[in-house]
Amino acid sequence: MNTSAFKYNLIIAIGALLLFVPFLGAVHLFDWDEINFAECAREMLLTQEYFSVKINYQPFWEKPPIFIWMQALSMSVFGINEFAARLPNAICGVITLLVMFNIGRKLVDERFGLLWVLAYAGSFLPHFYFKSGIIDPWFNLFIFCGIYYFIVYTNDKGLRKLILSAVFIGLAILTKGPVALLVFGLCVGFFWMFKRFRTIISIKHFFIFGIALTSVGGLWFLMLALTGHAEIIKEFFVYQVRLFNTQDAGHGGPFFYHWIVLLIGCFPLSVFALRAFRKSAYDTPYQKHFKLWMLILFWVVLILFSIVKTKIVHYSSLCYFPLSFLAAYAIYKLVMGELKWKKYTGVLLLIIASVIGIVISALPIVDHYKQQLIGLDLIKDKFALENLKADVNWSGVEWMIGLLLIIGVAVMLLFIKQGKIKVGIIGICLISLFAVNMASVLVVTRIEKYSQGAAIEFYEYLQDKDYYVETIGFKSYAHLFYSHKQPQSNPDSYNNTWLLKGDIDKTACFVSKITSVDEIKSDYPDLIELYRKNGFVFWMRNPE
Repeated sequence: MNTSAFKYNLIIAIGALLLFVPFLGAVHLFDWDEINFAECAREMLLTQEYFSVKINYQPFWEKPPIFIWMQALSMSVFGINEFAARLPNAICGVITLLVMFNIGRKLVDERFGLLWVLAYAGSFLPHFYFKSGIIDPWFNLFIFCGIYYFIVYTNDKGLRKLILSAVFIGLAILTKGPVALLVFGLCVGFFWMFKRFRTIISIKHFFIFGIALTSVGGLWFLMLALTGHAEIIKEFFVYQVRLFNTQDAGHGGPFFYHWIVLLIGCFPLSVFALRAFRKSAYDTPYQKHFKLWMLILFWVVLILFSIVKTKIVHYSSLCYFPLSFLAAYAIYKLVMGELKWKKYTGVLLLIIASVIGIVISALPIVDHYKQQLIGLDLIKDKFALENLKADVNWSGVEWMIGLLLIIGVAVMLLFIKQGKIKVGIIGICLISLFAVNMASVLVVTRIEKYSQGAAIEFYEYLQDKDYYVETIGFKSYAHLFYSHKQPQSNPDSYNNTWLLKGDIDKTACFVSKITSVDEIKSDYPDLIELYRKNGFVFWMRNPE
């Protein structure tokens, strides 16, 4: 690595730490995924069972343990809190940006690598994910690295690159499951098809790849079998199949769900990437080779998770890698004069910036006029209506974030119109970067108080009290994490029916949504309603 590359790596690493680490613990973990994984890590530390992942102290077969291990390690150093739960992804953000820069500088030059970093860090959803506590950032990084080394292998047939590819895909399997191998296999299959079914890997190298992949990706499954938890392996694969075929927990959506998520959520890189889907006469053979793989990866992930019945925002997050590459590719070509600016690009940038800006600016304004809005009887969802009644203290400046985004993009488009392409494009990315940072600090922390603040407040009040704590009628992990639930000696206590109707040995507290109050009163007359707040109803049942 030359002096210039080392300098840029250092700047990127420091900048990424400053972007992703501050304010990690400023907001409670969000149900479900964030709290789910953090609770698994908390219970892992309490039980010291590091090969058997548990949730509510029961076997949890939905996810392998690598990310849980990362969180458990972080919690062992920084304590059991939001900061520790999210720190692994902040570190992932640093590594991801460094990976992009170094791949970019080798593929084209340092300028391209820097543009790739800026496009990724300055876009909304990709940036937010490094401030979260979900598995996907590490999962996506491992898959991307596995595919990258296979791209290099298909270009020069280096065995070391092939083994690295297998190791990273194996790590991805240990992070979230066999879908990593599915994505990788589909990408290889389509690349093989594009190469007219010519041999891309020898039989010998194929077996070496398989051995390396199995040695890493099968490690957890082997440990489960050796420690007498083979039943978890079966349940794990049954869950993966069910997730593909059915809507999990009501998370359904139309086929084009992820297309819309990527277009709006990945602003502005998604708009620039649209210009990169056409061929360019200026690319070297290896650049064409790499771009083909990025296009294949993008379409495989997008179509695969459009077919999958369960629709959750982060399911298409692996698309952020190829999409950000394509954005950097288009920006580089525009700056170098190899692509001409199109009017529709500017129009689309301004439209999406306006949509995002209006949403951000509208939130505090809606809160200010919420009594009038409630009076209009437009919101028919009773739970959402009660959420809106939450007492949230807005500072009064949050609306300026959205306005700044809209005006800033408009001004940068004027620069572009005047022929200052580089200034305008980099300006749009920097304005977006500023907006997403301010929104994460000033807006997200307040949104959480509407959606789950009252419930979290109740769970925190019950911390370390010798009560049973459960939910009725909705799925949650927040009560486990925020009440600091300990392992229970009474096996009946893990059965909600026993807690609600059985001969309990100590006080049990429950949380429900306001929409199920009448049904609960009818089915469980022993419950005493304590109070209601912001759509949640809090109950107690005392032992007889």
